[in-house]
Amino acid sequence: VQSTDSAFAAILADGSVATWGHPYYGGDSTGVHDQLRSVRQIQATEAAFAAILSEGTVVTWGNSESGGDSTCVQHQLKSVWMVQATYSAFAAILADGSVVTWGDQKSGGDSSKVQDRLKAVRQIQATG
Repeated sequence: VQSTDSAFAAILADGSVATWGHPYYGGDSTGVHDQLRSVRQIQATEAAFAAILSEGTVVTWGNSESGGDSTCVQHQLKSVWMVQATYSAFAAILADGSVVTWGDQKSGGDSSKVQDRLKAVRQIQATG
């Protein structure tokens, strides 16, 4: 079970996800419900969730400014190994060790200034 400021998301035994709480904070996942199958990890910012599926893709929902909209980087989110979150941004480590970030730029959602150094990354930690 993961939580935002006012919602929860739980991975169920069949790999689907149950969400509840305030819709603004990701408590309503009906818009992506059909995509939430074979989920292996969920991470949360203050108002959004990111789920890694078994095939290594990512599904996001919740407040777009807090990382709930990954449309701009969705084409890069393949072979995702792990996701970490700050207060309102996500960072994903891909199988090749590269990193993809999205969400609020001031919270780490823009890694363009260090992108050339983000090679062979094995772990990411975040502050909240």
